[in-house]
Amino acid sequence: MKSIIQQIASQNRKIENAEAETIQDEIENPETSNNRRNFLKKAALGGIALGGIMSLSMEDTLAQTTAKVSRASSPTDLKITDMRYAVTSVLNGTAIIRIDTNQGIYGLGEVRDGADVRYALMLKSRILGMNPCNVEMIFKIIKQFGGQGRQAGGVCGVEMALWDIAGKAYGVPAYQLLGGKYRNSIRLYADTPQGRTKEEQAELIKYRIEEQGYSWLKMDLSINVLKDIPGTLVNQDFWKGGQWDTRNYMGYGNTKHPFTQIQITDKGLEELASIAADTRELVGWEIPISTDHYGHFDVNNGIRLGRAVEKYRLAWLEDMVPWQYADQWKTITEALETPTTTGEDIYLLKNFKELIDTHAVDIVHPDLASSGGLLETKRIADYAEENGVAMAMHQAGTPVSFMANVHCAAATQNFLALEHHSVDLPWWEDLVKMTDGNPIIKNGYAPVPESPGLGIELNEDIIKEHLDRRDKSFFAPTDEWNEKRSHDRTWS
Repeated sequence: MKSIIQQIASQNRKIENAEAETIQDEIENPETSNNRRNFLKKAALGGIALGGIMSLSMEDTLAQTTAKVSRASSPTDLKITDMRYAVTSVLNGTAIIRIDTNQGIYGLGEVRDGADVRYALMLKSRILGMNPCNVEMIFKIIKQFGGQGRQAGGVCGVEMALWDIAGKAYGVPAYQLLGGKYRNSIRLYADTPQGRTKEEQAELIKYRIEEQGYSWLKMDLSINVLKDIPGTLVNQDFWKGGQWDTRNYMGYGNTKHPFTQIQITDKGLEELASIAADTRELVGWEIPISTDHYGHFDVNNGIRLGRAVEKYRLAWLEDMVPWQYADQWKTITEALETPTTTGEDIYLLKNFKELIDTHAVDIVHPDLASSGGLLETKRIADYAEENGVAMAMHQAGTPVSFMANVHCAAATQNFLALEHHSVDLPWWEDLVKMTDGNPIIKNGYAPVPESPGLGIELNEDIIKEHLDRRDKSFFAPTDEWNEKRSHDRTWS
């Protein structure tokens, strides 16, 4: 047996020597790029072929095989070479972006639901040639091109993809790069659908809890359900006739809450309270119920509604007025026992600070695809924690942003729950494959992956089946976005 091993080792040494000669020839070839040449040199220094292992002593073999050196990447020599995208049909058009590098490693990010993929594409010329592992520096370069709400979608999508690359390059999960994890699974909250009858809703809720395993639900408590019930609203007729269209700048959808003069009558409050009562009766008292999507009415009516449903111990009242009105939020929060929350449209920590510093809300509610990405959302959470404010996370997109949220939530101590907006979309989970082999969701929780980066790969066949009808390009070349044509410095 020993002679056979020696014979194999001798053959492998010949193969290894031939491989080394081939590598050296490529290094010396004047047409070889500097990046490729540097990579080959480092591979030659750090790598070892099978023949080399066979000829080593036992001690050296153990040292070599347990070194855990990643030979798939040389992080210091990584360079961004391309950005491409595919627009899925999730939520009427949500784009996944892919950032490629010179070493074959790529990163996945997402431009938030309802945002234009061009928010990300215009950043391509500003990051080409940069090392994607310098996440914070690149974020500072591009963050000036983000704005509130969907306008931050491009910056946040790029930031997600950079963490995915960095984790893959260093062989660690994204949460580890944020400082490590506090939990192994992430609690999710899911929307509670409104059935046509109380019995139908009871079946839907039973399915959510008993079959899908969710332990936290969210429901709409909207004046939209009152619009056809006489005597429940004041001034609703003025906003009919097309003025509900969000494309109409002076219409209802684009008019902030203090300026509609819509009021809820006592009859209207009773109708909304009955919805909360029915849901609480169906769910029981152990499961938290959050509420959202009330409509556009002012602080006074928000307080009246909050008091009308107070006895049902709701988990929170979300986005009752625009987030910019911190003083109005403080008025609502101080008037009610039910916790208050806002934040899904806020970009950057600096814009959360007034709400946190003044305790204008009880819970901050960032959407990682708008708030600045993984690291900025982690900073928002840490700042809130220092001030005694909890954090829940808004999420409505593909599994790409979902998994970015999972890693951020794992690394954040004051985290409560993460939204899952596509609970009833049967193919949603199949858009990606988990690289650690675990399910993306299990019994209402998301297991935190232990594989590098975000821990996912795209299931391209499924994505191709669910592309947005307006754009079927599927990661086509985007060379028209390669050239930078402006001087971006914001100071003189």
